[in-house]
Amino acid sequence: MTERLSDLDRFDKKILDVLAVEGRISVTELARRIGLSKSPTQARLKRLEDSGVIRGYRALYDPIQLGRDHVAFVEVKMTDTRESALAAFNAAVLKIPEIEQCHMIAGAFDYLLKVRTASMAGYRLVLAEKISTLPHLANTSTYVAMQAVKEEGLAPVTPMSA
Repeated sequence: MTERLSDLDRFDKKILDVLAVEGRISVTELARRIGLSKSPTQARLKRLEDSGVIRGYRALYDPIQLGRDHVAFVEVKMTDTRESALAAFNAAVLKIPEIEQCHMIAGAFDYLLKVRTASMAGYRLVLAEKISTLPHLANTSTYVAMQAVKEEGLAPVTPMSA
């Protein structure tokens, strides 16, 4: 059973706040920061992992240093929004590595994609050769990002992190 935010106590929330910023912190240091001993901290961490609250750990890389600093947001309108069409679209999107995020939207369009490439020319190629061939796609509108003000990480779990 997955835990809900309301099921987490202040120690669990502190653990999540610390790990969101420092995923490689040792259990000993994590315990010191949240004010518990190592064993209960380790037990809480395992419970958060086992319940799916903590889904995993990963390295965050700087896409600009990797030459992938062109970001475009793409509104997608579909020709068909039945479940089978949406499933086909979703499956196809998962195969395009340049699509960093894909969200189904309730509004004037059906999906919003975040696409990251090295350049405008690279984006145009991805749009023409990959995105435009997605199943049940009616049309797209592209918005190019000029600057990322906040891009990674979530707001703290607790209103005011200590």
